[in-house]
Amino acid sequence: MSLLDVAALDARYGLLQAVRGVTLALGEGEILALVGANGAGKTTLLRSIAGAHRITSGTIAFDGVDVTAMPANRRVAMGIALVPEGRRLFGGMTVEENLKVAGRVRRPGRWNVDAVLDAFPVLRDNYKRRSGDLSGGQQQATAIGRALMTNPRVLLLDEVSLGLSPVAVGMVYESLQTVIASGATIVLVEQDLGRALRIATHVACMLEGNIVLEGRASELTREAVTQAYFGLRRADGGRAS
Repeated sequence: MSLLDVAALDARYGLLQAVRGVTLALGEGEILALVGANGAGKTTLLRSIAGAHRITSGTIAFDGVDVTAMPANRRVAMGIALVPEGRRLFGGMTVEENLKVAGRVRRPGRWNVDAVLDAFPVLRDNYKRRSGDLSGGQQQATAIGRALMTNPRVLLLDEVSLGLSPVAVGMVYESLQTVIASGATIVLVEQDLGRALRIATHVACMLEGNIVLEGRASELTREAVTQAYFGLRRADGGRAS
C-alpha cells in the first residue's frame, strides 16, 4: 500500500482551475520530483495535500486514511509537513524559537533540535539570530528544519532553490542528503531539473494543471522530461503537434 495516494484531484483559484484530475501514489522512502513551468499547478497540488488549499473534487489518502476533509493541523499531527514557497518563517523570532514552536506539535521520532542542527550545521552559528535577519539559504535551512521538528512521514518541499544563490542552493541540498539518508519520504517541487533528477526516485511533470509525464527517475531521460516540461510531449509519450 502506498503511503500517499492522490486520486482525481481538482483544485481551483476562483474561476481558474489550477489542478486537473491529478492522480499519483508515493511509497514510503520514495522521493518524487514534481517539475513544471511556473503556473503549472505544482504549488497548488502541494498545498492541497497539506490541507492548506481546499480542493473541489477528488480524494487524498495518507497511510490508508482518507484525509481529504481533514484540516491542516490534523494532517501535521498524522505526519504531513509542508515547507512552503517563500519559507514563511516567523521573522521576528530566532532560529531557536522557530524550531521549538514547531516542536510543540511533534510526533515521536528522530528529529529534535540537536538532530536538525546536525543536519543543517549552518543553523548552529545562527541559532540565536532572528530568522528575518538571515540570508536566503539560512532561512531555507530554518524552514526545512522547522518542518522536520514535527517528525513528518511525508515532507513536502516547495521551490527549495527559488531565489537562492548557487552556493546557498548547494548548501541546502548537501544538508538534504542527511534527510534523504534517514529514509524520508519527500515530494519536491524544484525548477532545477538537474538537481531534481539527481535525488529523485520518481518524477512527475505538470503542465497546465495536468500530470503529462511520470515514471521512475532512472527510466526517464532528461530530454523526455524537458519536452514534457515545455509541452512538447503528450502523456502517451508522443510528440505534441
